[in-house]
Amino acid sequence: MLNKIKIQGDSGYQGILNLHKNSETPKKKPKGGELTAEEKAGNRRISCERILIENINAKIKVFKITANRYRNRRKRYGLRMSLICGIINFEARI
Repeated sequence: MLNKIKIQGDSGYQGILNLHKNSETPKKKPKGGELTAEEKAGNRRISCERILIENINAKIKVFKITANRYRNRRKRYGLRMSLICGIINFEARI
């Protein structure tokens, strides 16, 4: 079941394919070389898909719950995170 989940990471996660077979990362340009047009198109497709979640992550970080160390009760972390995500979803619909 875990291999049905698709993982997309940035170029810093180059070795993730060894750990998870259904993962995708952009291709890095080799030293002294260039990427082919097909590799560039693949990188663009991955970045277009990832930009949506990266923008959501940035909105969550505005609330500082993930940007800083969480110093409140651990039991309430899930509740507060759900409330923040609900606020962000509500704003997106308006």
